[in-house]
Amino acid sequence: MPAAAPIISSVQKLVLYETRARYFLVGSNHAETKYRVLKIDRTEPKDLVVIDDRHVYTQQEVRELLGRLDLGNRTKIGQKGTSGLSRAVSAFGIVGFVRFLEGYYVVLITKRRKMADIGGHAIYKVEDTNMIYIPNDSVRVTHPDEARYLRIFQNVDLSSNFYFSYSYDLSHSLQYNLTVLRMPLEILGTETARTRQESFDIFEDEGLAAQGGNGVFGICSEPYRKYVWNGKLLDVVKNAVHRDWLLYIIHGFCGQSKLLIYGRPVYVTLIARRSSKFAGTRFLKRGANCEGDVANEVETEQILCDASVMSFSAGSYSSYVQVRGSVPLYWSQDISTMMPKPPITLDQADPFARVAALHFDQMLQRFGSPIIILNLVKEREKRKHERILSEELVTAVIYLNQFLPPEHAIVYIPWDMAKYTKSKLCNVLDRLNVIAENVVKKTGFFVNRPDSYSSVLRPDEKWNELGGCVVPTGRLQTGVLRTNCVDCLDRTNTAQFMVGKCALAYQLYSLGLIDKPNLQFDTDAVRLFEELYEDHGDTLSLQYGGSQLVHRVKTYRKIAPWTQHSKDIMQTLSRYYSNAFSDADRQDSINLFLGVFQPEEGKPHLWELPTDFYLHQKDTINLVQARRSYTYWWTPGVLKHLPMPYDEVTCAENRRKLIVKKFHKFDEEIDIHNEFFRPYELSSFDDIFCLAMTNSIRDFMPKNVGIDPSPFTVRKPDETGKSVLGNKSSREETVLQRKTAASAPPPPSEEAVSSSSEDDSGTDKEDEGAVSQRSTPVKMTDAGDNAKITENVVQSIKDVYGINLSESLLEDDLSIYTRFVQLGHSQYKQDKAHQLLHSKHLDGVINVTHISAFSQDNIYEVQPPKVDRKSVEIFHAHIQAGKGIMQPLGKEDILMYREYIRNRYM
Repeated sequence: MPAAAPIISSVQKLVLYETRARYFLVGSNHAETKYRVLKIDRTEPKDLVVIDDRHVYTQQEVRELLGRLDLGNRTKIGQKGTSGLSRAVSAFGIVGFVRFLEGYYVVLITKRRKMADIGGHAIYKVEDTNMIYIPNDSVRVTHPDEARYLRIFQNVDLSSNFYFSYSYDLSHSLQYNLTVLRMPLEILGTETARTRQESFDIFEDEGLAAQGGNGVFGICSEPYRKYVWNGKLLDVVKNAVHRDWLLYIIHGFCGQSKLLIYGRPVYVTLIARRSSKFAGTRFLKRGANCEGDVANEVETEQILCDASVMSFSAGSYSSYVQVRGSVPLYWSQDISTMMPKPPITLDQADPFARVAALHFDQMLQRFGSPIIILNLVKEREKRKHERILSEELVTAVIYLNQFLPPEHAIVYIPWDMAKYTKSKLCNVLDRLNVIAENVVKKTGFFVNRPDSYSSVLRPDEKWNELGGCVVPTGRLQTGVLRTNCVDCLDRTNTAQFMVGKCALAYQLYSLGLIDKPNLQFDTDAVRLFEELYEDHGDTLSLQYGGSQLVHRVKTYRKIAPWTQHSKDIMQTLSRYYSNAFSDADRQDSINLFLGVFQPEEGKPHLWELPTDFYLHQKDTINLVQARRSYTYWWTPGVLKHLPMPYDEVTCAENRRKLIVKKFHKFDEEIDIHNEFFRPYELSSFDDIFCLAMTNSIRDFMPKNVGIDPSPFTVRKPDETGKSVLGNKSSREETVLQRKTAASAPPPPSEEAVSSSSEDDSGTDKEDEGAVSQRSTPVKMTDAGDNAKITENVVQSIKDVYGINLSESLLEDDLSIYTRFVQLGHSQYKQDKAHQLLHSKHLDGVINVTHISAFSQDNIYEVQPPKVDRKSVEIFHAHIQAGKGIMQPLGKEDILMYREYIRNRYM
């Protein structure tokens, strides 16, 4: 069965038109070939009336419709204002609809910026929004507190770290998007039409049955609501409009950098999804609520993709997911005393670990087993503070593990990171690296390509110990690491970076980019990855704690500059000020934006509530009726499929979350190539390559001439502040520079090198001297001159290639070589007239004639060259290998490959 294509939303450009009675929201796809129209009534003072006729218009039909609306809504001739339809605003998507105490508002995205690209799927950041009041002035019923609610709602800055995509589901992981979204095609081929209709009750055929075409299946899934932040804002219209109007946004972080490996581009993407459940600020949201949702829960995913293949189905991708979140217990901190570290208190007794069971049940459903907890809180304290949480969490994990099978038990790793940091005998990052290796070996990672034949034939010793699930199409991650300290900020970010660095090495190895799954510090690749993680940590820390990170990776490596201490003090003060004075207002804004609090007439206002505890603990009233088993604390069916996550297995419940449509094979809604490259419009390179991402060569590699360009080479700063090769001597480095400098032979004498190396501009002088000597006209006059020329030529070849030519050179060979050298210099030093003048003397040496391989090649048509059958078979086999379909190796190929391995490595 062919693979399904991801559905691209057909509503990417919006224009809002207004009349006195209605708003008309006209949406189109990027090619502006398909249009949809949404009608919003403006005569209702408090109710929202949205009409979607679900008809797909052409451009001409939309123009005629708008013309009729303009003509029908014009006022009488002679009165003021003759236009019946006016254009209000242009936008790129709908955030949602919201109402406080008056009528509804619509929130539109008016500015966006492309932040990342995953196989042609663009990820955008919200740059600006516009909030428009829907009812007109004649029916508006004013309320004195409306303006205050509006101000609180707008305190959530939508232009700060909110992301969306028209074709890629950001609420799910790459593993989900590349595996689960291919599942229905197999089901459609084996199940009956009745089962198909039951499984996929939301799909349209777009008239393909009438056309008689086979078509292509497009597929998408329902978003994972925990990581969607505008879910409540769209719920009011979810059942009334076509799904293309529903644009789900996530909150967190998205960054992408380019790792160049000898010219081969590899995109490193970091996506953090912040949970919208039990969300809030640092001291006001601690622990977990009664539904098992914890504070500051963030899912971080690192994605590697080979950018040399721009295809979501045939490209090479790998990802690794880890989670951070508050300790899943009922606990809080009293901030009324205005202390830097308020006392930690356990709010409720939970002998059966009910809240922890709900939390780990969610994780088993989404990630599978094993669930690994890395607890970084302090264990030894003079006065009990953080240790209260450690002791309670250990008790909860021991209780829950009694009822799980031993092979799927929750793994608990306690490690007092603060204690090891203060010790001068222990290296914090070395210990974290050991933990990271064990964690990645247990969970594995996702890669959509099977293991390479070289890994099977000559596997690395660590590769055979790797966990996860091996499938014919690659590897799947099963289980996840859950890291926490008290705040889940500084210590947690460093620990996650070390685990991510370890996983990055395995990901690069699986894609065939390095020969061993190991990465060292002070390499360009790790510096690039560390910068991504620091931006990620700063962003999440600002959202939850009110300041950037206080302790960074360099702090724990103990190589931070002395100026960093003053910055740390300022960040600590900033965090303390934010927690003391602005967190309450930010918490109210989050509660209003997420729909946790809904204003109603006759009920207390948001600012009048003494606490928001009952807003986030709504199930406490139904606790008796909805009591779960104390022993079988997991959802039915989860244990059956472990270690695989329940959300990714084939079952009827998961099939109902999928949406399948049938399209023509050239339809814009499934054509990622046309969506990315846009051949239907005039575009520029600046538009196509608009991502100004960090580049490993431009931003991290030293600018020294001839330095090793590999991003996996260790570089350490010398006295001048420049980077040199870490494990090479100066002589070896000089040889390496000579080997890597293309068409730039060194000077013939060592004296020139020694004299020029003392100057800062020695490289330029060295090259200039060498060129001037090589460009001197050579005349074969006598034996002395011939011997001198031979000596210079042999010396240069010996320095460059490391070989000695024969002493008895033939005169004809030397003449040909000398003319070849002259030809190489003439293209730089002589103009065309001079070249034409001397071309007669070079005819006997080299005669280059350009012959096109194409029999017909012009601006109107191209006739491809004719190739033999064997070449066509080789090319088709290469294409199939790119799709993951490997051709069986013949006996001669296997023998030849083994002989090569034996000669090369044994």
